[in-house]
Amino acid sequence: MYPLKTLVVIALALLPAMPVAAGDDHAQQTARRAVEQGRYVPLEDVVRDAMRRHPGTLLEVELDDAVYEVEILRADGVVVELDYDARNGKLLKTELDD
Repeated sequence: MYPLKTLVVIALALLPAMPVAAGDDHAQQTARRAVEQGRYVPLEDVVRDAMRRHPGTLLEVELDDAVYEVEILRADGVVVELDYDARNGKLLKTELDD
């Protein structure tokens, strides 16, 4: 399963949209609304697929121009970046860094 820190990061990313508070990131609010409106697939679905394909430690998840970028450190020390289309959840590309 995921380490506790990872679960907290995922849970925070999946929170329903709330009124923007001081210091809240506008990009996060926009992404949350897109998921709620069905324009983007939930981050949880993408992370689950990435971890199934490349088990390891989740390092980072970013959303950039409707692309979820997921970085995983595998047990063999290789960092894998998987890019998913945020609109439909399809895997676009996979890059390996030693």
